[in-house]
Amino acid sequence: MRILLTGSQGQLGTCLKERFPEEWEIIACDSQTLDITDAQNVLNMVKTFEPKVIINAAAYTKVDAAETNSEQAFAVNATGTLNLAMAAKSIGGRLIHVSTEQVFDGHQQIPLNENMAPNPINVYGQSKLAGELLALHAHIDTAIVRTSWVYSEHGHNFVKVMLNKGLEMLKMRVVDDQIGCPTYAGDLAEAIIKLVQLKHSPRGLLHFAGDQQMSWADFAHQIFTLAAEKKQSYRQVSVERIRTADYQCAAKRPAYGVLDSTTLNKLLDQPIVSTPLAHVIAKLID
Repeated sequence: MRILLTGSQGQLGTCLKERFPEEWEIIACDSQTLDITDAQNVLNMVKTFEPKVIINAAAYTKVDAAETNSEQAFAVNATGTLNLAMAAKSIGGRLIHVSTEQVFDGHQQIPLNENMAPNPINVYGQSKLAGELLALHAHIDTAIVRTSWVYSEHGHNFVKVMLNKGLEMLKMRVVDDQIGCPTYAGDLAEAIIKLVQLKHSPRGLLHFAGDQQMSWADFAHQIFTLAAEKKQSYRQVSVERIRTADYQCAAKRPAYGVLDSTTLNKLLDQPIVSTPLAHVIAKLID
């Protein structure tokens, strides 16, 4: 199996590289080795390497910054995705593109399935939805995997931010009226690898997220509770639950972003079992 991976230095890209089967031939690219916003560059790379599958884990993910930097957000998340879809089509390859729960407005209060209409409320979500639509229109052999609240032992994420701040502060103010499903990047990587291995290629929209829904404040409380079992310095950290309205940020966030992973799990021989948060905490603080 020949795979072209973009976004190789990010959380998901790193977890994918750690888990790819040894017999697969991989070219792993970051933004320095492959600028996905450059259509000719992408086409040259794909025609030279001829991957069977392109996995696009590259993204502009700075949600607040996207509000004032929409051109770059759309260049990476929309145009870049289209470039990869067109290149995949040119060689008869597949595209698996990673998207986000932020394509939804958060007004629904039931788990979000693939048939629900998207309606993003921030520039980041708009740019990601544009990428989905462009890729699906450009190349029929495209699968979009939406996910949410990704964390891992790699890169920048909520778990690492909480642990770092917990060493300096006794009280953390955390939003309690946004609900989602934290997703371990390693589990997402496993799901994507299994999709690649399927005999019949899935197409269209798929959702994959962790199996527990909670607020950001709930998530923070879990992080500090588990960390306190490993390191005494976290035992005094408390979580002050606040409203989104009390937290200043540039971009609006969906109040509800729980993804229904039923469709994707049914495609797999065995559903992905969520990795316990405690395992990730242990890696980060042991």
